[in-house]
Amino acid sequence: MNDAVTMSNVHKTVDDFQLKSINLEIERGTISALIGKNGAGKSTLIKMIMNLMKSDEGDIQLLGQSVSTEDESWKTNIAYLPQKLPLTVPFTGHEMKELILQWYPSWDEHYFQEIVSLFGVDLSKKMKKLSPGVQQQLNLALVLARNTPVLILDEPTAHLDIPSKQILNNLLIEWMDKGERTIILATHQIEDIQKLADYLVVLKGGKIRGQFEKEELTDMYKRYWFSQPLECAAVPGEVERKEHSLTTKCPIEAEDFLLQENIRWTNVQTVALDEIITMLLV
Repeated sequence: MNDAVTMSNVHKTVDDFQLKSINLEIERGTISALIGKNGAGKSTLIKMIMNLMKSDEGDIQLLGQSVSTEDESWKTNIAYLPQKLPLTVPFTGHEMKELILQWYPSWDEHYFQEIVSLFGVDLSKKMKKLSPGVQQQLNLALVLARNTPVLILDEPTAHLDIPSKQILNNLLIEWMDKGERTIILATHQIEDIQKLADYLVVLKGGKIRGQFEKEELTDMYKRYWFSQPLECAAVPGEVERKEHSLTTKCPIEAEDFLLQENIRWTNVQTVALDEIITMLLV
């Protein structure tokens, strides 16, 4: 079993929104970024993985164990940081740590103290007295120190300043090096995707529109420039055409077509990842 998370034919209806025919395999030892517009279903999908929201149909497994059975031992193998916590807790950082560590036999106290020190979090203060950025730093420390094989982070860089984002990126890379770890990351931040993600899972309109290896995706999209406006028919893989340029997701086939049409390009460029994601989501 090489998958950390599998979702098989999962359906979910929430009010007038539907997640439809979700089939997803997240390989162990990888970082997958969930990509989609607001309301695409990223948080709903994550909540179903965590069994915080029941699917209407289908099966969800974590490390080979169904998350919907009475046996909830799988919960010690996953740590989850939601986009928004349900409430502001009236506890100090010390008290929060004591509440959480009892549920995670793999808790790493040394790592927790290291993260707190890096961020400069005062554990003696109540969480409700901390700024949103410092609350997020503490929440990250409380999640990472659980030392689980699977980690789910929903917008983890929210409220973080630039130095803190860099610290977090370094921590996540370090965390992955501790063993066969898996991260599922829901984010709108292109920097997080570029630095961390191995795979991109694209959600659009309640469906998974594709699961892509990041490096293969950036190699796939090419933009060609021409000295004269293009007047030919649709080019294979064409996703965008302007007066003197053409973008395609099938560059080999596109080049063959252009050469057959006796059309020469003056320049070719790899398309930036943020542009590719925009094209996938439009």
